[in-house]
Amino acid sequence: MGIDQDKQAVREKVWRLLDREKAVPRDSFGKIPGFHGAELTAERLADTPEWQAARVVKANPDFAQLPIRARALDDGKLVYMAVPKIASEQPFYLIDPKRLTIKSIVAAEKSGAKQYATQVGLDEMPPIDMVICGSVAVNRSGARIGKGAGYSDLEVALLIEAGLVTPQTVIVAPVHALQVVDDEIPETPHDFSVDLIVTPEQVIRCDNPRRPWGVIWGDLTPEQIAAIPVLSARQAAS
Repeated sequence: MGIDQDKQAVREKVWRLLDREKAVPRDSFGKIPGFHGAELTAERLADTPEWQAARVVKANPDFAQLPIRARALDDGKLVYMAVPKIASEQPFYLIDPKRLTIKSIVAAEKSGAKQYATQVGLDEMPPIDMVICGSVAVNRSGARIGKGAGYSDLEVALLIEAGLVTPQTVIVAPVHALQVVDDEIPETPHDFSVDLIVTPEQVIRCDNPRRPWGVIWGDLTPEQIAAIPVLSARQAAS
């Protein structure tokens, strides 16, 4: 409980700061913040060699990263997004820019993905070159925290177990500068850290990123496993 409370304290500090400094166009408390400058962040990321080398991108579905998802499609990259709450036996949407008949910005929205993308299972996916993760806060060592639901950690863990996220995969936290904190962010075995932090103003490269070794079943409740078909199927098969 101490680690959870420490993480929540950092979240609440950042949410209050973003609101006070009017860095967000709407209330972000309890959410992955949609921040002013998200478009500039996408442009700055697109200038990096890591982005230019990437062909397959897995991105979170939050509003703040919509410009990055759209830019990925405009740049001809395959984009994967998790089905909400990973609540499907085919837990990822595939948006293929070669098959789009609508604008990238529409296809990259959560509603657009639901309507126009193809749902796929882990066995249908290629290795991921870059993961875009929504974050509430991140520090310069690469430790990050989301809004606390744990889905990003589970998605990365599942992709690692499937051999789709590897040590060569670049994990990126696109955030507002105010979300880059000096606080120590406690990490548990199921947490991952990021390789790149990208703000509207700069790119921060982090040393020695950490990855979980896969799904840590002891951290999951029976209710969580039952709610995520991929997990319940894997448990039943073991």
